[in-house]
Amino acid sequence: MSTFAAEDRLASTDTDRDGLRERYRAVRRYTEKLAAPLSPEDQTVQSMPDVSPTKWHRAHVTWFFETFVLAGAEPDFKAHEETYWFLFNSYYEGVGPRYSRPMRGVISRPGAHDVGVYRDVVDDRMVSLIDRLDDGSLTKLADTIELGFHHEQQHQELLLMDIKHVLSLNPLRPVYAGEPALTEPMAAPGDAGWVDFEGGLVEIGHDGDGFHFDNELPAHQQFLLPYRLADRLVTNGEWMQFMADGGYQRHEFWLSDGWAKIQEEGWSAPYYWTEEDGLWLEHTLHGTRPVDPALPVCHVSHYEADAYASWAGKRLPSEAEWEHAARQQEGTQVSGNVADNQTWHPQPAGAPTGKLRQLFGDCWEWTGTSYLPYPGFHPAEGAVGEYNGKFMSSQMVLRGGCALTPPGHARVSYRNFFPPGARWPMTGVRLADGGAPAA
Repeated sequence: MSTFAAEDRLASTDTDRDGLRERYRAVRRYTEKLAAPLSPEDQTVQSMPDVSPTKWHRAHVTWFFETFVLAGAEPDFKAHEETYWFLFNSYYEGVGPRYSRPMRGVISRPGAHDVGVYRDVVDDRMVSLIDRLDDGSLTKLADTIELGFHHEQQHQELLLMDIKHVLSLNPLRPVYAGEPALTEPMAAPGDAGWVDFEGGLVEIGHDGDGFHFDNELPAHQQFLLPYRLADRLVTNGEWMQFMADGGYQRHEFWLSDGWAKIQEEGWSAPYYWTEEDGLWLEHTLHGTRPVDPALPVCHVSHYEADAYASWAGKRLPSEAEWEHAARQQEGTQVSGNVADNQTWHPQPAGAPTGKLRQLFGDCWEWTGTSYLPYPGFHPAEGAVGEYNGKFMSSQMVLRGGCALTPPGHARVSYRNFFPPGARWPMTGVRLADGGAPAA
């Protein structure tokens, strides 16, 4: 369990030279720590178009610092390798052409070692730049450097999600790292409780100090009817009840696109679940194990989350409801089961507290809200402005973070987003409905 407060996050426009240098080194070391258990062969595999090889993640986040910091700040800038700008650009049209995303797995060269050399060279140049820039120049670059920190943290999470998919396809069921927190299955946590909120005219979005992405702006008001949220995430045991009641076979619970998707792809259980001799098993980063009914269900798509909510006679929360509830309960405090290098997996909710549990960490929580700009949103100028705004179509918002989210990266206003059919992210379900029934 990791606990951290808002002041522990990377401070916006932190131009303290020593602090900036140490933060840079810490973020970069953590990426290499995540890659360390993997062989060069592991790091090259691309198991589907949405997954990127580990070495590509390592190279791309390095390309970000080279492209958006060094290229504009070094007087005699020269790219480490010109071809890397083509190979490791992700989607920044303003920077130039890039290699096809679904084909990243065929890039056998540069290898994992060469990517490490690239990282070392750029790291040396970045630290040298931070040390020698005058205060005014460093202040101007600080926001972009910090964006690079958070960009790399996003890819640290993606690296884990992606290698989980890669290893899941290996019939030898290899282990990435970590150990389960529990050696014996826990008892089911009992029925979920409910926490009521009055709603009204509320404010959501980032407003104040600390890092934020542009899609969290501007802070604005929304009107909410009274609502309530389940005090914990839906569990594997509850999902099994949905399955046993024909949840994947009954069209009346599903959105039309979702029903078409499960027919096309043959979904009958959450991603990474397989049934062997009547026993459900789940692939995790620490191995393939029997499904624990007490743990939160994870790796379910928005379509599945919405169908489950319909089956349960509930709905998914809106992102405004989720953020308002989190602010009412937690303020700016963020505490939960985020990446800890030990379990890499959601953990049980624990005993009821009368408050919302599992708000941060464990699983990203699907909302019923489409990923669209907030009123008054304006993307940043230049290529960096392509970071979030260009994806505001055909995506759904998720909130809260997961067990793979780096410590210090989650916050109340963070807006994650994925297509509604995505299942390889570590995503789960919290139910919502209107206010408490009249007595």
